[in-house]
Amino acid sequence: MQDLLAWGVEVSRAFQTVSNPVLDGIVRAVTELGSEWFYLIALPVIYWCVDERRGIRLGAAVFLSAWLNGRLKVLFAQPRPYELDPTVGMLRETSYGLPSGHSQGTATFWGMLAPAFRKPWGLVLALSVPFAVGLSRVYLGVHFPTDVLAGWALGAAIVLPWLAWGAPVEKWIGELELRWKILLAAALTLGMNALAPEETNLGGAFFGMAAGAAWQAERLGFDAASGRLGAKLLRLLLGAAGLAAIYVGGKLILPGEGSSSYALWRFLRYALVGAWVSYGAPELFVRARLAARRSEEAAPAEN
Repeated sequence: MQDLLAWGVEVSRAFQTVSNPVLDGIVRAVTELGSEWFYLIALPVIYWCVDERRGIRLGAAVFLSAWLNGRLKVLFAQPRPYELDPTVGMLRETSYGLPSGHSQGTATFWGMLAPAFRKPWGLVLALSVPFAVGLSRVYLGVHFPTDVLAGWALGAAIVLPWLAWGAPVEKWIGELELRWKILLAAALTLGMNALAPEETNLGGAFFGMAAGAAWQAERLGFDAASGRLGAKLLRLLLGAAGLAAIYVGGKLILPGEGSSSYALWRFLRYALVGAWVSYGAPELFVRARLAARRSEEAAPAEN
């Protein structure tokens, strides 16, 4: 194993032989396509302005991928290349290295999104973006090549079964009564928190997102595709403002890391964030006439 890790350090060194300020800047920009910030922007944009059903599907897959990645990192507890050779570390991370979260996340996100694009562009994006992001992680010295390969494999292991068999499962969930949908979300969240009690943020965000989306689909019927470009841009501004207010305000008001109940309050803050994205903001958009309900668009016009 040590020989394999030593080889991985050598690969990062080889990549960095062509390092220069311009290339370094490009690589740092590419690696952000797999960052948490990318998903915080991309998922609401899709859910609020493109297709709310695809948005919730993507969100669920990304949360599942992130949770699984975090559990495996702790299980393997593998160091990063710069911990073996500090000279290759162009970035620093706070978690373990195996598997690469950036590689796994982009493989999941772009693989799930691929069917939305005209062929062959979906396949091109599903392969090229994770490939570029994975190489960027090796170049920056934050992952061994084996971390990246494992991340790609895990992303594929989530996407391929979902694309093959996800439709009947989604149909079954969609036909459940609202209370059973929320109970199912609560049960999954309980399992996530039981297995990872130190990461209540993911469980909270997942529960808020899933419960809010179920309520929205049942009681609101928000249509993300409705409205012109100006209305969609205003949605993004209002939605982002509300998201920032809940996230930052909650962090300032609720007890911090020193509190014995920090895990609970962190869960609540992220649950509110998820619920705002999936239900609160769409409710505001519909009330402000920035978006239509699906039932409204489907209804026949009166003479």
